[in-house]
Amino acid sequence: MLILSRKLNESIIIDGRIIVKIVRVEGDIVKIGIEAPKEVPVHRQEVYTEIQKSNQEALASNRAALPQLARALRAEAGTTTLSTDSSLTTTK
Repeated sequence: MLILSRKLNESIIIDGRIIVKIVRVEGDIVKIGIEAPKEVPVHRQEVYTEIQKSNQEALASNRAALPQLARALRAEAGTTTLSTDSSLTTTK
């Protein structure tokens, strides 16, 4: 981890396109401003952690739902199988 000291109104530049500026210091709270391109997501760590957790939970629930979805689609549309004579057969 790189540790830098900055005073009020001083900045740090990351990758030539992200600017982190010390905007205000109030006791033990430091307010920072961040200028970054729109395509660069910027989150507080606790928000980022929640986003990652939600994404993992959604992925897990979607994986569990896939077999159910496949069964429902087969039941609704019929099942296409390859018969032994290499012709397609559709059943409903």
